[in-house]
Amino acid sequence: MAASQLTASSMTVSVRNLASFEGLRPSVVKFSSFGTLKPGSLSQRSFKGLFVKAAAIVAPKYTSIKPLGDRVLVKIKEAEEKTEGGILLPTTAQSKPQGGEVVAVGEGKTIGKTKLETSVKAGAQVLYSKYAGTEVEFNGSNHLILKEDDIVGILETDDIKDLKPLNDRVFIKVAEAEEKTAGGLLLTEASKEKPSIGTVIAVGPGTLDEEGNRKPLSVAAGNTVLYSKYAGNDLKGNDGTNYIALRASDVMAVLS
Repeated sequence: MAASQLTASSMTVSVRNLASFEGLRPSVVKFSSFGTLKPGSLSQRSFKGLFVKAAAIVAPKYTSIKPLGDRVLVKIKEAEEKTEGGILLPTTAQSKPQGGEVVAVGEGKTIGKTKLETSVKAGAQVLYSKYAGTEVEFNGSNHLILKEDDIVGILETDDIKDLKPLNDRVFIKVAEAEEKTAGGLLLTEASKEKPSIGTVIAVGPGTLDEEGNRKPLSVAAGNTVLYSKYAGNDLKGNDGTNYIALRASDVMAVLS
């Protein structure tokens, strides 16, 4: 599997036909493109500077993957193919999964003289940073090998509101966007300012110091905070409530 994104609509082409992808195993590559390209219209110049992220394909002769150090192997959750109302989504409209099941974990890491085990276990359902890790195709399924620090939290139920943050992550319920301007004019959905204020629901145990001890975070559950507008993972609960999970360093202030 290989994938890359530009803009707008989707198309599919074969790697065999692209000089730019010489050396890649023949497979199908999906692009988001600015239009429909006719056969024969593709050239190496057309894809100059294009970055392609290809999943590493593990041959069937290998039956297991053992992560090393503080790395974790996660089986990626399948993307939703339908809306809650049952409408089928095209591939381009499906949200990139940000969660999955832990399949295997490394032996942990050493900080100073302290040996620390990985804080997640096989079988746990986890949420991870959107662009983290290396994608691997193994046993017919998509997996991700990533650092433990790239795991945002553990999902203890099927509702995101119950997320248990890890390390220095903060889980926030996003404040409602303003419905009106200061002058009383109603705002459309498109013109509403993205909120950057919310209430802390839960916090991780903190970062590790040079001796392997946890340093508590400077924010706590119940705080109303101001955070960086484009940081973290945007999430939605089963009831439609908006949440965000981000690092404590992306929280700029506590409001009172």
